[in-house]
Amino acid sequence: MNLLVYNINFFVIFVNKDNDMENTLAKRIKSARIISNLSLRELSERMDHIVSHNAIKKYEDGLMVPNSHVLISLAKALNVKSDYFFRPFNVTIENIEFRKKSNLSKKALNALRETVRNSIERYVELEQFMNLSPAFHNPIAGHLINDGDDVEEAVVHLLNVWQVGINAIPNVIELMEDKEIKVIEIETVNEFDGLSGWANDIIPVIVVNKNFFPERKRLTVLHELGHLLLSFNPELGSKAIEKLCYRFAGAMLVPKETFLSEMGNSRSKISLPELIAIKETYGISIQAIMARALDLKVINKERFIRFRKWLSRSEERKREVNLGEYIGRENSSRFKQLLYHAASENIISMSKAANLANQKLAEFRDELVAI
Repeated sequence: MNLLVYNINFFVIFVNKDNDMENTLAKRIKSARIISNLSLRELSERMDHIVSHNAIKKYEDGLMVPNSHVLISLAKALNVKSDYFFRPFNVTIENIEFRKKSNLSKKALNALRETVRNSIERYVELEQFMNLSPAFHNPIAGHLINDGDDVEEAVVHLLNVWQVGINAIPNVIELMEDKEIKVIEIETVNEFDGLSGWANDIIPVIVVNKNFFPERKRLTVLHELGHLLLSFNPELGSKAIEKLCYRFAGAMLVPKETFLSEMGNSRSKISLPELIAIKETYGISIQAIMARALDLKVINKERFIRFRKWLSRSEERKREVNLGEYIGRENSSRFKQLLYHAASENIISMSKAANLANQKLAEFRDELVAI
């Protein structure tokens, strides 16, 4: 049996070349490089050319195995712990749907994909340590969506089953996590909105840009929820599906009955203070409110076009600067709560908890003590 021995960070890792560990090492090196958005040459430069970019390529292809000195250098350059390279892949991600602008590069998309995969892996691994096996049920799986009216009906049914009611949802992300939907927030470029998909075929996952304002984050998360839950007529095109998912998001934030109660059934004009009041109460942008008014025929298309023209004349208006603000909190907290629980009860070691949190041990220990 051919064994490689690594003395790393004061512990010893034995790599059995007869099993899958070597393949895992190769994939982890490539994954960490992609997450860091580095080319092979750039990684070699960051490592002060300890090894060439050709050697790194061979590591990633499984044709060569780095020695302990190189592995430590790789970990430092890629800002990961050394044991990251030996963590087995236990999550597959299927049907990933990216919501992005056209100028988001393929390289950036690949980095996002690997970042998401890594985050979900740590989430699922933590739940396994906690002996949790969440089972998600889609209450509206049997609703075939052909048009906007079908979306409105599906939302009413979903809110009833989830016992949410038709008032404002205080925290959308918290609601998703309560319903066994993994919500991952990532710090990334503004061109990225969100994505949705399934981990291990059964775990619903929503990813959202952490840097968004709460109103945009809420709409994005619910838009992605629409992609996960709604069953569309196969004859519908991608643009129609996108539009219906945005309608789903708006309906979740302000259900039809509530919206008509606030706005009335028909309006020739809507004042800005009214829009701001609804935005601050329901956590929905003014632009989404007006789109909702159009969908429900509260305003006509001409009025909506006038609104869009008014909005487009100012960059500040498009960003809704000084046009109200939702003061509610929209952050994902379940992963950290589980992690603190597991570490406090010694279900996992402090070192393992820091590894799952992707933090330095001292940093995580200080954070836990502070809490």
